[in-house]
Order: sequence, then C-alpha cells, then structure tokens
Amino acid sequence: MILVSWNVNGLRALAKKGGWDWFLNNQPDILCLQETKAHPDQLPEEIRNPLGYFAYFDHSKVKKGYSGVAIYSKIKAEKVVYGFGNEKYDQEGRFLEIHLPGFVLVNCYFPNGGGGEDRLKFKLEFYDLFLKHIEKLRKENKKIIFCGDVNTAHNEIDIARPKENEKNTGFLRIERDWLDKVVEKGYVDTFRALHPEKKDTYSWWDMKTFARDRNVGWRIDYFFVSSDLVLQIKKTEILGNILGSDHCPILLELK
Repeated sequence: MILVSWNVNGLRALAKKGGWDWFLNNQPDILCLQETKAHPDQLPEEIRNPLGYFAYFDHSKVKKGYSGVAIYSKIKAEKVVYGFGNEKYDQEGRFLEIHLPGFVLVNCYFPNGGGGEDRLKFKLEFYDLFLKHIEKLRKENKKIIFCGDVNTAHNEIDIARPKENEKNTGFLRIERDWLDKVVEKGYVDTFRALHPEKKDTYSWWDMKTFARDRNVGWRIDYFFVSSDLVLQIKKTEILGNILGSDHCPILLELK
C-alpha cells in the first residue's frame, strides 16, 4: 500500500500548475492533502470525485481560501471523523480521520506558530489536543498512521540553517519538545526510521527567497506510525523533484 502526503498550498492552484496530473499518473492508494484552500463545492468534478477514489474533505469555516485538508482513498472508509469535536480548534478545517481495515489514518494540517504569541499558543494547544486524541484511539487498540504538515522541524538534521532559526517558530525548542513527546509515546517518524542520518533532505522551502534552488529547506512534513506498524514499513521517500507547491510530496509504502 502506497500513501502520499502533500501540502499543496492551494488545490486549485496545484491543478493549474500540473501537480494534480502527477497524482493521476501515479495513482497512490491513498493521497492526503493539506492547505487545500477550498470548499469542496469550489472544486471541479474531476478533483472533487476522481475516478477510482473515495474523497473526504474538511475546510475552513472562518475564512475562504484558507487551510483545509482532503483524503483520497481507493479503500472506502469505515468511519470518517472531521475535527476533534472542539469548535475552537475545528473551525479552520485542519483535521480529517478515516478508519480503514487494519489502521486509523489521520491527516492533519497543524497550525503555524507565526503571527504573535496568541498564534503560537494556539499551535501548542492544538498539538496537545491532537496527541491526546490519537492516544485515546490507541487505548481503543487502534493502529495509528498520522501524516501532514506539522509545521516544525524536529532536529538540526531536519533544517538547513538550525542555528539561525533557533528563535523562529517552526524550530523553537518548545515546538520541538512536542515532537520529542510524540516519539516518547511510541510513534515512529518513518523517514528517520529508514534514513536516520540522511542530511539535506527537506519538504518545504521559502519561495520568496528562492530557497528551493539552493536547497535551503525544512523537513516539516511527516508520516508517523504507532510502534505496532513499524514492521510494515517498506519504503519512505521525500519526493523533492515534484513541483507545484512550496512543499513537496512525501511517500510511505507499507508491506
């Protein structure tokens, strides 16, 4: 089974840039998108209901053209959950959960901590609520896969300029501490599990400074699995050559 996660920075814009064609040509079993920036009604039929896929969407209820997540799956979900059930954290359309045979898949577009103290506080609260939620699922004996744009680079190996960014959101110690906690709870960063020492491999670049041309990037997009799925990891890749967004797709293949 092949799963792909991609922050597309606008699904309609991605289609115009040819990124949607990449999906159609490669046909992963599951595609998780973040930052779709669209209500489903704004999408053309071929994107809203692509042939061979079941499509699930969550969108921002507070602002048009903002946030949003989607899952396209060749397997029909047994159950779909939209958000945590908490209006404050659900209104931006950042969380989508589907229950499939053998595991629960959570696709999440985690908040960016920029824009002041209130927004950083919102991000950290969202982090804590998310971890409590998946821990509750695990207590129900569910195997967990979660993916998406976490908006934090975990360790120095995951960012091109660690020293320069120690005081910038996305690499603050308090944000990275949460990822430490995720690992301590038994969730495995699939990329680092297979490539523990791989450097200069990133999933996001600042477009304003043409950072992608110089590979001055951040690895902030992840596939995590609960420890009971580790032996099923076959391959994990960061598809840095795929264009269409300021992020690139990431891939997880399970046995």
